[in-house]
Amino acid sequence: MIPPGVIIAAPASGSGKTTVMLGLLRALAEDGLAVQPFKNGPDYIDPAFHRAACGRPSFNLDSWAMDEGLLGAITARGEGADLVLAEGSMGLFDGVASSGASGTGATADLARRMGWPVVLVLDVSGQAQSAAATALGFARLDSALPFAGVILNRVASPRHERLVRVGMAAAGLPVLGALPRRADLVLPERHLGLVQAVEHPDLDRRIADYAAFVRAHVDLHALRRAAAGAGVAAPDGRLPPPPAQRIAIAQDAAFSFLYPHLLQGWRQAGAEILPFSPLADQAPDPAADLVWLPGGYPELHAGTIAAATTCLDALRRHAETRPVHGECGGYMVLGEALIDKDGTAHRMAGLLGLVTSHAQRRLHLGYRRATLAAPIASLAAGIHLSGHEFHYATIVSQVDAALATVTDADGNPVPETGSVRERVTGSFFHLIAAAA
Repeated sequence: MIPPGVIIAAPASGSGKTTVMLGLLRALAEDGLAVQPFKNGPDYIDPAFHRAACGRPSFNLDSWAMDEGLLGAITARGEGADLVLAEGSMGLFDGVASSGASGTGATADLARRMGWPVVLVLDVSGQAQSAAATALGFARLDSALPFAGVILNRVASPRHERLVRVGMAAAGLPVLGALPRRADLVLPERHLGLVQAVEHPDLDRRIADYAAFVRAHVDLHALRRAAAGAGVAAPDGRLPPPPAQRIAIAQDAAFSFLYPHLLQGWRQAGAEILPFSPLADQAPDPAADLVWLPGGYPELHAGTIAAATTCLDALRRHAETRPVHGECGGYMVLGEALIDKDGTAHRMAGLLGLVTSHAQRRLHLGYRRATLAAPIASLAAGIHLSGHEFHYATIVSQVDAALATVTDADGNPVPETGSVRERVTGSFFHLIAAAA
């Protein structure tokens, strides 16, 4: 059985839901609860923070990119826990237009499907009783949405809190907590979101501070009483199978954006995962059937990667006989050169005829559906993939054949089709699920 849970959501990004989420995870874990975290949507970074906060691996759930079976298989990771805490993405109702059997990808969509009541983190700075109108709109817009109450954030003073509570009481909305304004409880960010968990030398202390802050200002017992939903996972749900038996995966500060449910599924199916670090100039295991370079921040380490001759030479040797695949940042590293934000070109592996630039920044963001024109290891040509693209790199030159036909969430063609050259493949979209 999947334990009951709640979703920590907000009207918009930047409202403070990640800080609240991390504080709740640690505080409840300190109380002896086994708390299973999830993250709505295609976020590569937050799950690592969740794991650091509570000690359990966190998984993405996405109603647009995942079918019911995969959603059920992932929520089954919560079996044996006492409580589920899921963190929303963007604003509560923000997603894409619904198409066919697919959901919107919005946090509200996940809350309805799982029955997890919404806890709305509401930034009340600059307003008092009027905050209740915002909260009431979110609580009432969709009558099928389970709604637990609000946590007030960035409260200026005891008087401010009292006035906001008056408005919430008049609207009939439970207040589960009120967090005073604290400028020091903010995690640093960069262009793809938060700075990665592995880059914080004092992360545990920060999370402990969040937990103490949340414990002092949130009614944890009321939050636990509000939990509901989930129940039994889909009995026929399966995690994605591995694309090879022995998979060498780049894992370090430059390569870390691989969805946790993929790794879990690959391991569960018996695949051997062989990590290596390009930043440490480590070669992938020569016994690997497939080398996989995930996304991340190679543009911040381009000089180090260019100098990692042991690693790059090993990639070239591997590609002579066995497949190599790169996603987003990994795709860029498989190319001829990567141009950093200062305009300096760094020579990469040269396995694909691709040159990318961060000096010419342009946001590429959104869901992707792709039909493979060539195989990626055991993912055969013709297979349909769902995924997500989020990067600022631009393609300066690309000479190889297209890896896939790619469309966005609305079915519009996407020019970034990926590349294939013999056994080497790469794309800007991150794989979430595959179907024949």
